[in-house]
Amino acid sequence: MTRRPRPERRRDLAGLLGPDAPDLTQPSAPDRLLPLDRLIVGSVQPRREFDQRSLDSLAQSIRTHGVLQPILVRPVGDRYEIVAGERRWRAAQQAELTEIPVVVREMDEPEARRLALIENLQRDDLNTLDEVDAKLELVSQVLKIPLTEARARLMRMLREPAGPDHAALDTLFDSLGEQWTSFARNKLKILNWPPALLDAVRSGLAYTAAQQIAQAPEAHHAALITLAQGGATRAQLREKIRSLQNQTSGAAPTRQVARLLGSSRWLKTLTAAEQKDLDSWLSKMPASLRKKLE
Repeated sequence: MTRRPRPERRRDLAGLLGPDAPDLTQPSAPDRLLPLDRLIVGSVQPRREFDQRSLDSLAQSIRTHGVLQPILVRPVGDRYEIVAGERRWRAAQQAELTEIPVVVREMDEPEARRLALIENLQRDDLNTLDEVDAKLELVSQVLKIPLTEARARLMRMLREPAGPDHAALDTLFDSLGEQWTSFARNKLKILNWPPALLDAVRSGLAYTAAQQIAQAPEAHHAALITLAQGGATRAQLREKIRSLQNQTSGAAPTRQVARLLGSSRWLKTLTAAEQKDLDSWLSKMPASLRKKLE
């Protein structure tokens, strides 16, 4: 089978929704200006947290240059719901603007949600867990299956011959600059990680650091997360994990011996010669350890 080349990341929507889709990253002519208080944040918005320092910086830019890129909205009753560009809307409020340029499009809620998800995926500060969640939701929309089935469906499709669903995912992920097969094989593994590690990723822990921590025993994750959040390099994390793994492997034989010596059933299986060897071995125990056993 010929391997598909990695698609170039396209920061637009044409690859998914067709040539008439609005480009959310390139300057475009607004349809009109709307008062800020006519706009609402609706249920289609996947993003709920905004870095205040980033908003402050954008607000200052807007005070100087204005809003350079119109936001995308859809009419809902007598108001307009923000589909893409909520961050600009918030910064415009902070900059004390009274109106903002908009592009108005009629669209239903699933289409609006899809556009909002794609815009959110273009964020530079998007963490990997939110990325995985968003892409799985897009997969569920494109394949028209429940979100709860999207992950399992992707894994099955890796083993199936190419068909219409494969082509649909090729189109979707081409617009995101990624191959769906790579996403399924690599990034979906994050969903198997323990909750504490996932929480750290959602809070900003780098995916590369989290990948390393996931290889260590879960009992050590909290300490390793703290180390990574404190600025440890990948090399320092690798060294710490290697040290912990050596400690764990070194302690395992000790625990096994203690377990066997405490088992009357195991002791009864020993032959007379084996019992003699054991007594001889125990007689050589250091005095410090013998004292602890008394």
